[in-house]
Amino acid sequence: MTKNNYWDSIIGPKTPRSIVLRLFTTSFAATMLVLNLLRCLIFPVAACGINLPFSVNRRDLHVGISRSDKPAELPDLYEASILELQSGLDGGLFTSVDLVKAYIARIEEVNLQGPKLRAVLEINSAALAQAASLDEERVQSKKRSDLHGIPIFLKDNIATDASEGLNTTAGSYSLLGSVVPEDATVVKKLRAAGAIILGKTAMSEWAHFRGGPLPSGWSGRSGQNTNAYYPNADPCGSSSGSGVAASIGLVAVTLGTETDGSITCPSSNNNIVGIKPSVGLTSRTGVIPISSHQDTIGPMARSTGDAAIVLSVIAGPDSSDNATSSQPSPLPDYTRALRKDSLRGKRIGVPRHVFLNDTVTGNDPSVNIAFNNALKTIRELGATVVDPSDLPTAEQVIEIGFYNETFVLEVDFKIELNAYLTGLVNTPTGVRSLADVIQFNNEHPDLELPENYTSQNILIESEATEGRNSTFWEALAINQAVGGRDGIDAALLNHNLDALVLPAPGWATTPAALAGYPIVTVPLGFYPPNVPIGEAGPTTVYPAPGVPFGLSFLGSKWSEFELIGFAYAYEQKTKTRLERRAYKEAIPKTQLKDIIGRG
Repeated sequence: MTKNNYWDSIIGPKTPRSIVLRLFTTSFAATMLVLNLLRCLIFPVAACGINLPFSVNRRDLHVGISRSDKPAELPDLYEASILELQSGLDGGLFTSVDLVKAYIARIEEVNLQGPKLRAVLEINSAALAQAASLDEERVQSKKRSDLHGIPIFLKDNIATDASEGLNTTAGSYSLLGSVVPEDATVVKKLRAAGAIILGKTAMSEWAHFRGGPLPSGWSGRSGQNTNAYYPNADPCGSSSGSGVAASIGLVAVTLGTETDGSITCPSSNNNIVGIKPSVGLTSRTGVIPISSHQDTIGPMARSTGDAAIVLSVIAGPDSSDNATSSQPSPLPDYTRALRKDSLRGKRIGVPRHVFLNDTVTGNDPSVNIAFNNALKTIRELGATVVDPSDLPTAEQVIEIGFYNETFVLEVDFKIELNAYLTGLVNTPTGVRSLADVIQFNNEHPDLELPENYTSQNILIESEATEGRNSTFWEALAINQAVGGRDGIDAALLNHNLDALVLPAPGWATTPAALAGYPIVTVPLGFYPPNVPIGEAGPTTVYPAPGVPFGLSFLGSKWSEFELIGFAYAYEQKTKTRLERRAYKEAIPKTQLKDIIGRG
């Protein structure tokens, strides 16, 4: 995509960038200046921070941000938390319009220029207008939630109303220009909370369910998205762009989706926190599907605190998604799980058999070294580590991951994708079924089947399936038992455990995927300088020196609250994320100070 096409996707092909920027930097900036002066007169403490203490350190979420007689500091956007941003917004240090402009500038530096990370697919042309409206609400003391005025990116399979000009394509040209009936349910919840939909992130095409040999982070629309911690490193997927965008502060927080590993793995590879919720905790309505038996939507962020804030907003029942009807009621405020003593007195199990065998997982030995050090930290935090606490079905999990799981997903994919495509208001390409997608790819090889990216064997195998027959239901029942009742649940019960813990790389995601159970992943470590560099795709590498990897806490269904607490306690003790930044060229330089006050 050329630079001109990039700006076309942001503001429309017929609107000069300078005119759009002038529009918002004159009318909105002038309005906000007057309103902020009035706030200083009426609310001198909240608006201007005049010589009185102010703290947003509620519920032990982050180190307190206080303002007294010391000069106010603008947050570093590489690490800025939601509450740090809210403090600056509430204090009048900057506006949401400033924040949107700063993020767009940061994206311009590294997305299609410099390291060409290709993490961001599209930017919402309405984002600045949304930001200005939310700034006005804030001035009028109508702040909706902790997400008020906070920009967020969505994975490109999460539907947004077409009136904003954003596409929802799962990375495929076959859906370019398609019109969805309405926002996805999770997007409606985000908007109601005051979040700004900044745009869509790149993803592995069709959520990495197109062709087996295709690399993570590649799609026809985005090209190859890469990791910011080593040039051309694998970002993992399929929520690859969401992981990269969050990792270097191209936005405050992001949403991803997971069927098996697609939140957990890019969170692990990009030094961020990912919450893969239980199937049914968050609605899938309006999300391009693979399987209703395994799909789930969750937050990806730089901290457990930020991820918990987002999860508290997007979780909840939806009459259009039957799986949400079985969730517990009422749901907790997940930010209340953020306690540094959450691991004290708990029993954490290590399912060592199979899952920590490097010959099975393919992991470099440095992963297990870091993991064993993490177990020491967990003990220091007051937990009893039960090692080993093996899954009775560990070997079956691996076997099923190769066969049964794929079969169930392929059957579901054909049925559910056909239903999604049929429900679209309009599809300019004429695609209305999985068979149409395959035909489109064959007819447009320049867009969808370039050299080294020609595989669509999974699409073809899915099209050949014959529906949910007795073989399907038998396979599904086996999957759910092996991952859940006879796997994770059995290990928890047999050893009287509160949770399991594993390195994120390897097979850690599969038992939870089969059962529909949650995973919370936090940074664990980084590959050492001497790690052998492996080939991940035609142009990508993994592992590679300095590339991150994560630690995953697993539990039974609906155990998100407990897992978030455990992950938070570990994160706050180790602060692993802060040990290393992205490679120099991949770190955007633009900060709020470069934006505030510009005409």
